[in-house]
Amino acid sequence: MASNAKRAILSAIIVASLCSLALSAELKEPLDREAIVARHRIRSANLEQTYPIGNGNFCFNVDGTGLQTFAGDVLAHWGWCSDPLPEGFSWSDVTPTGTYSKGRLKGPDVWPADKQPLYKWIRNTPFLMNLARVRFVRADGRPIAPSDVSEVARDLDLWTGVHATTFQLDGERVSVATCVTDDVALDSSVAVRVESPLIGSGKLLVEVDFPSPSLNPGPWTGDFSETKKPTPYSVVEPKRPADSSALVKRELRNERAEGKIDDYSYSVRVDAFGGKVSRVGESSTLRVTGAKDALEFAVSFDGGDYMARPADDSLVDSEPVTFDAAKAISAKRWETFWRSGAAVDFSGSSDPRWKELERRVVLSQYQLRANSAGDYPCGESGLITICPWSGRFHMEMVWWHLIHWWAWDRAELADDATSIYFKVKDGAKALAEQLDYKGYKWQKEIAPDGRTAPWQGNLALLWKQPHPIYFAEMDYRRAPTRETLEKWDDIVEQTAVHMADYPTKDDAGVYHLTPAMPPSEQGFTRDDVFDLAYWRQGLDAANRWRERLGKDRVPLWDEVRDNLEPLPVEEGVYVHSPEWRTTFKDRNWEHPDVIGVYGMIPPTKGVDKEIAARTLARVVPEWKWDRCWGWDFPWTAMCAARVGRPDLAVEILLSDSICNVYDESGVNLGGPSTRGGKGPYLPGNGGLLYAIAGMCAGFDETSSDSNTNADMPKSGDEAPGFPEGWSVKWEGLKRPL
Repeated sequence: MASNAKRAILSAIIVASLCSLALSAELKEPLDREAIVARHRIRSANLEQTYPIGNGNFCFNVDGTGLQTFAGDVLAHWGWCSDPLPEGFSWSDVTPTGTYSKGRLKGPDVWPADKQPLYKWIRNTPFLMNLARVRFVRADGRPIAPSDVSEVARDLDLWTGVHATTFQLDGERVSVATCVTDDVALDSSVAVRVESPLIGSGKLLVEVDFPSPSLNPGPWTGDFSETKKPTPYSVVEPKRPADSSALVKRELRNERAEGKIDDYSYSVRVDAFGGKVSRVGESSTLRVTGAKDALEFAVSFDGGDYMARPADDSLVDSEPVTFDAAKAISAKRWETFWRSGAAVDFSGSSDPRWKELERRVVLSQYQLRANSAGDYPCGESGLITICPWSGRFHMEMVWWHLIHWWAWDRAELADDATSIYFKVKDGAKALAEQLDYKGYKWQKEIAPDGRTAPWQGNLALLWKQPHPIYFAEMDYRRAPTRETLEKWDDIVEQTAVHMADYPTKDDAGVYHLTPAMPPSEQGFTRDDVFDLAYWRQGLDAANRWRERLGKDRVPLWDEVRDNLEPLPVEEGVYVHSPEWRTTFKDRNWEHPDVIGVYGMIPPTKGVDKEIAARTLARVVPEWKWDRCWGWDFPWTAMCAARVGRPDLAVEILLSDSICNVYDESGVNLGGPSTRGGKGPYLPGNGGLLYAIAGMCAGFDETSSDSNTNADMPKSGDEAPGFPEGWSVKWEGLKRPL
């Protein structure tokens, strides 16, 4: 009796303790998100570096003058343009799939000799274009030189999205504040407030001009040599006082189909408050002048949708946007963003590197919200500048741009961009059929029209194929409903149909991935280590998707998964492929695919955790990290966290490499070389956020439906992916696959 009483008392104490713990967890003080963000507010004296001020679908890139006086493009996910077809060719010569190959793949995609002039056109058409340039000029229109400007003090308030700057010009102070409205009905406005005696005296003007669309690199993309000459672009007077507003409608030739030239147009309206707007001669260039020492103006853009409709005349009659109204819109957007989703606080850490890592995490969130939350996926430079691939987006990189939105509980910001799979699936089906495959064969480098750009490896670069299944899995975690299952059903099904059809079966019953261009893109091989793992994971996930819908598993999918060539191993570690076994001697550069198999990819049958751990231990010291890309570092950190090496996870995220630099605005500079250095590369930012989510909330231990977001803690004071010396508090994260 006494023993039972003791047990009852002990049980009551345990229950009370558990309830107390649960109550304390529920009542845990939330993170001070505003303080976290404020720690990394961007302050700088840099005159010529540009910062993106954007709403996810549209970006106005500002330099130290608050405009684009010395550099900066205006870019939007809807802003695409085409060059005319090469002379002597018609649309009947253009392949809608981007390749002239037929039949199952044997090796590189070979471009026909008689179609050589079309190669560059198809590779670069359509291309993202710079929509305008807004800059300060002198009274006679002469440009201002950087040497004329001094005492620059810039401040980008991340909480409101307002960029403020002050500088000295000709001995006078100039103050400029700039912000961007939301993207509503495909209209976005840049609102500016300028204060300076130079405005009232007429010595300083604002000029808005438009380049001929081209990919000419420079401080501003495009050809500005003709901007002051008469142009065919119409200038419309909106229904306001004629001297305070003007609208330019730009009509651009976009050739899309045989016998049809569909002129794409977009409109730009300039409104001045306390000033005047005038044209320069018969050109489309507009100038804004002020009568007093303070001037407000707004530049509004309407681009329609490249694949759906041209711009309408909504800007003719719509109300102009004042600076205060735009500022309120911007502040509401950014405060809503920062207060929703997830947050992480490293400030309690004893490791002095905590602040740099937190800076990268906070500013990566800003950059991706400004650049990568629009109608389409981003090119690799986002909307910061036009990347070397004409601003087109790579389907293997869509994962790196977008997957973090689910992990940080902001998946709604990826909904429009991930709809690319639904928009281009007809093209994916046509591509598969042309090559005698089944299902959807996802394109490689595309624009909104879905035609893949030509390149020798565009058809055999395999790792883009399972991505939509991964997105579907993350979406199901967000909303494990019948509606989610039906939404993705066709995409998952036909993606897997192609994955099961692509491998070749040998006489021993083993399936081989051949030909294969691995993620490292070091050449053509077969049975590369990463794709063997990703194929297994994707086919298994696709069959589980069918089971959720009440369907039977497809036996062929399981057969292919179970009988794929084993992952190649040499001396107890993973290597690139059976043909490239000297990985750590002469192929230890570009992406370290050998650790991606247990990093980006969740635990999968056929992938050994212990081999992955040994492989990681060799990759970190032996890889040529200055010959990599920005996302290789978070990729490696994912593996380190999964195999229980948090020390390596942090070390690699903060490693000293030219490919792992984050500039003062938080942009990863691990992209292709530009102007003698590395270029902006948002896949690095997206990869960092996904890695941090897993390092804080933990990655999946298994691949099963038992791992859902429903049973996850909402916050935590512990983070399994961080070593001793790090105090990590987080809330709102969703466990990555």
